[in-house]
Amino acid sequence: MSSDGQAPDPAGAAPAPEVPEVPEETEHHDDGLDLARALTRATARSTPAARTKRRRTDPPRRGRVSGAHPDDRDPQLLDTTLSRLVDDHGWELDLRVHGVFGRWVELVGAEVAQHTTPESFAEGRLVVRTDSTAWATQLRLLAPTVVRRLNEELGHGTVTVIEVVGPHLPSWSKGRRSVRDGRGPRDTYG
Repeated sequence: MSSDGQAPDPAGAAPAPEVPEVPEETEHHDDGLDLARALTRATARSTPAARTKRRRTDPPRRGRVSGAHPDDRDPQLLDTTLSRLVDDHGWELDLRVHGVFGRWVELVGAEVAQHTTPESFAEGRLVVRTDSTAWATQLRLLAPTVVRRLNEELGHGTVTVIEVVGPHLPSWSKGRRSVRDGRGPRDTYG
């Protein structure tokens, strides 16, 4: 302890922060709120953030308005946000078509869906792959019915043509048993 009643300052210790002066007011209330307010104002003026110049005359930037009314910065529901994203990017038709791909079994029936798979959709043309040439023929016969059913789900005129492709077959154009200009084996896959 030093002679003035304070502990000695150890070497390397940071100096104590300065306590801002509290202006004396002419009236003093017994509850002490006036003293607390004055101390708070004095402390607020001495912070680094308060020292920076703020321009309150600048108009608020567009879209950055604060207030009681809802704006884009408020929390949004996920459904609303996803709907706006889909609308902005024009993904509505693509999502509906992929929904049809996911519900292929219920749209065409279990037996047909067991042997067919939708592969792609572009410009009104739906490409469907079958697992045998017999099912390719069957699906070509069912195509008008399937197109009507898909257009009921997706909207009139969305699917105009169903392109049916057969199974992935091995190529017989190379190898020991190939013949130049030969037609290869005929339909042996189904």
